[in-house]
Amino acid sequence: MTQADIGVYGLGTMGSALALNLAENGFDVAVSNREADWIGTFVSKAKDLDGDLTGHTELPDFVQAIKTPRTILFMIPSGAPMDDMIDTVVPYLTKGDTIIDGGNADFNATRARTKRLEGTGIHFVGMGVSGGAEGARHGPSMMVGGTAHSWAQFRPMAEAISAKFEGDPCVAHLGPDGAGHFVKTVHNGIEYADMQMIAEIYGIQRDLAGLPAPQIGKMFADWSDGPLSSYLIESAAAVLRAKDAATGAAMIEVILDQAGQKGTGRWTLIEALKLGQSASTIEAAVGARGWSSEKAVRVAAQEALDIGKQEVALPSEADLADAMLAGRILAHAQGFRVMAAASDDFGWNLDMARIAEIWRAGCIIRSALLDVFADAFRAELPHGHMILSPEMVARLGDCLPGLRRVVAAAAMAGQPVPALAAALAWNDSMALARGTADMIQGLRDYFGAHGFARVDQDGTHHGTWDG
Repeated sequence: MTQADIGVYGLGTMGSALALNLAENGFDVAVSNREADWIGTFVSKAKDLDGDLTGHTELPDFVQAIKTPRTILFMIPSGAPMDDMIDTVVPYLTKGDTIIDGGNADFNATRARTKRLEGTGIHFVGMGVSGGAEGARHGPSMMVGGTAHSWAQFRPMAEAISAKFEGDPCVAHLGPDGAGHFVKTVHNGIEYADMQMIAEIYGIQRDLAGLPAPQIGKMFADWSDGPLSSYLIESAAAVLRAKDAATGAAMIEVILDQAGQKGTGRWTLIEALKLGQSASTIEAAVGARGWSSEKAVRVAAQEALDIGKQEVALPSEADLADAMLAGRILAHAQGFRVMAAASDDFGWNLDMARIAEIWRAGCIIRSALLDVFADAFRAELPHGHMILSPEMVARLGDCLPGLRRVVAAAAMAGQPVPALAAALAWNDSMALARGTADMIQGLRDYFGAHGFARVDQDGTHHGTWDG
């Protein structure tokens, strides 16, 4: 029997989609799954694909069915299940074999697993996969970490199944150990920020302008042809135009305003803080999802809190578009800055231009701006910062006034825009040659010199200050 080019273990939504994608592109694929009764049914669905797809209920048989050196893609839950799988599968592997973790794993765990397998001859790869089930089936964006040996084995298959942007595969080997999973984490953090800004603009049009969902959806659809062209803007238009089959109402009106999250946005924020970087737009988005869950509290607070609303002129659609564009640029700039800091800290040598390019198709944050970002990184960047490139300076100069007017109007009207406001504040902080951190440092020096004693205006000390 012909041995498989690759093994895929885990036939959930993403694993089954990737296995079918590989087979459709002519690769022979061995598959297995913890729940063995799924395997036969799944294999029967793939009989008309170009590549052979064979099922194996026992792990040793599954491993033996793959050509050496083996490439095995695991699409299983991250954390303990992945650690347990390594313990289980390694005894059946031989020198040169590669384990790929294609789930949304914490890059710290990926680095630890890589370290754990050093010296065994077994290679470990952390790979971020973006695009959801549809992308996995027909062409995802993939961010690959791990060794050059593993990449050489996997590259022909990865490039074949990936999304293509004008023929360029949206997949790359980004660096060793946890590089791929880290970049995927930051991708998701940027996605959080982008979605939050879209929601904030929707809120302005719904609550301040009083527009119905389909009309707001048309605005987003109109934006899809210009500099804001992106998958998320197209999705926003589709969501707002959709109708609930049961009631005939706009679908958005029957969806509870409580947003879930899987944790990758929070991971981005945590790692940014560890690296001493600001990810304020992502922080605002994570926070907004968190407090959205406290529906009962918000209902009570609406009655109890006087937020001092004032009458303001409504932002124009042009200003809203500029606010979205400026916010998107600034959120990406923060994300790329976090990746650059991690690259320096962990010695990854991340190629920011290539990262922008592999996000141009197949992934959730694909947008017209990514080519612009890639060009900026390939040119000489003042101080290595994307927003200081001539192109970004010019674009922000055009759209920041709109962002400022939108944030100001929302603040006066009591309309929350946490991500847009955070983007503006970050820009203004970056643009202030003399900031206010001298006051922070002055306070720190003063407290240190006085043993954190509270000191009255007349200079009287009152013991240790515990504030």
